[in-house]
Amino acid sequence: MSRQASGLRAWVFQRVTAIALLLYFPYLLLSLAFGPPATHAEWVAWLGQPLVGIGFLIFVGVLLLHAWVGVRDAIIDYVHPTAIRVTALSLLALGLIGCGLWALKVIVLVG
Repeated sequence: MSRQASGLRAWVFQRVTAIALLLYFPYLLLSLAFGPPATHAEWVAWLGQPLVGIGFLIFVGVLLLHAWVGVRDAIIDYVHPTAIRVTALSLLALGLIGCGLWALKVIVLVG
């Protein structure tokens, strides 16, 4: 595959993840604005609902993928020394994986 097609794929992927975030974010804001869980037990009950928990996991996953594509492209475009670029991309990947695992722990092992 050519480098141009790879850039197009990243561009399309960035837009698709942005649309997915835009679809879920208003629901999340409205849910928390009109009935915010006040206690830990209420948060557990809210995230324990199957549609909310699965939707939130998908939201976090899409958010992390969106961040990966955007920051990865910025690093590739503006960090030219290979060693620094690989280090930056590795740290970014580790940080995003850590955030994803933390979110998974919070949502799945809630309570």
